[in-house]
Parts: sequence; C-alpha cells; structure tokens
Amino acid sequence: MPRPRASAPSSARRPPQEVRIIGGLWKRTRLAVADKPGLRPTSDRVRETLFNWLGQDLDGWRCVDVFAGTGALGLEAASRGAAQVLLVEQDPDLVAALRAVKARLAADAVEVRRANGLSVLKDLAGTGQDLVFLDPPFDADLFDKAVAAAVPALAEEGRLYLEAPTAWSEAAAAAHGLVLQRHVKAGAVHAHLLGRAPAAAA
Repeated sequence: MPRPRASAPSSARRPPQEVRIIGGLWKRTRLAVADKPGLRPTSDRVRETLFNWLGQDLDGWRCVDVFAGTGALGLEAASRGAAQVLLVEQDPDLVAALRAVKARLAADAVEVRRANGLSVLKDLAGTGQDLVFLDPPFDADLFDKAVAAAVPALAEEGRLYLEAPTAWSEAAAAAHGLVLQRHVKAGAVHAHLLGRAPAAAA
C-alpha cells in the first residue's frame, strides 16, 4: 500500500489566499494573503465574532493594528467607522500591499507605518487608543511583551484584542492590569477581548 504523501498535512495548514472584510463601508472587499512564513490572518469567522463583541459601529474610535499583516483587523475597524487606524508592519512587501489597499479604498482614516510594533506601542503610551489589535506571529514569543507595551496606550475604557495559541487566564490578564471580557477558541487560535481593570483605570 502506498504511503500518504508527507506534504499533505503541511499544505492543509497553509493560510487562505485571501480574506474579506465582513462589515461596514467596504463589506465583501477581498484582501490578498501573501505566502509569508508566520503570516496567519485572522479568519472571517473570528473577526465576525470580535465585532459582534465590540458592536458593529466603531464611529470615532482610534485603533492600532500592531502586527498588521494583511491589515484585516484594522481595515475592518476602519470599514465600521473608526476615525483613525494605524497599521504597523515590518515586512516591506506586506507594507507595500497595505499601502496599495489603502489607496484602492481611498481609506483616509488609515495610516500604514513600516516599523517595529513594540516600539510603536511604547511611543503611543498615553495617547488613549480605543482599541489595540495584537496578533503577533505565534512562534515569536511576543505575547507578554506586546500586552505590556499596549496597556499604557489604551484609553481608560479602551479594549485590547489578543490572538494566541493558548488561552490567557484571568490571572494572566490581571498581571497586566487587565480583565478578560471575552474568549473564544477557533481551531488553533484563542481570541481574547481584554479591558483595563478598574484599579488600573483609576
């Protein structure tokens, strides 16, 4: 009997070739997904769940998508009315793609910046961001560092969205002055919505 091809499991784990914006002004707009190591765009299903948690209208919000990749999270926020969305990405090819999408959509509220995400978060301390998206590469071990850098950038009632390969406990959130508001597991991804703990906001 022939043995199964060893390449089959890895090909099944490849990211989709495109994702789509699922709500707002640019609903159904398709975003290409480059074939890049570690690039793992937030799925349509998870983004739909996230924006059900947040509410469909983000009118006037200030948002930062720190490890932007395809820009799906930040562009979804801009599509739903966010006033300012900063997309931060280091890879030059992905930055070029993000700038092309911004131009195609005439997305004046969106800024694309090629930079280190953690450095940008430190520079944003005290700026009162309403929403920070954190979806770092799962093999980069940046979760604690990214959350720690993001908290000072949040508004008093700001939210932090975190994707990770494991669930964050309430104790892990509390160590950063946060409370775990929502959590869902979708495949290998754990999606979390976190907010400032009352003591941290005071």
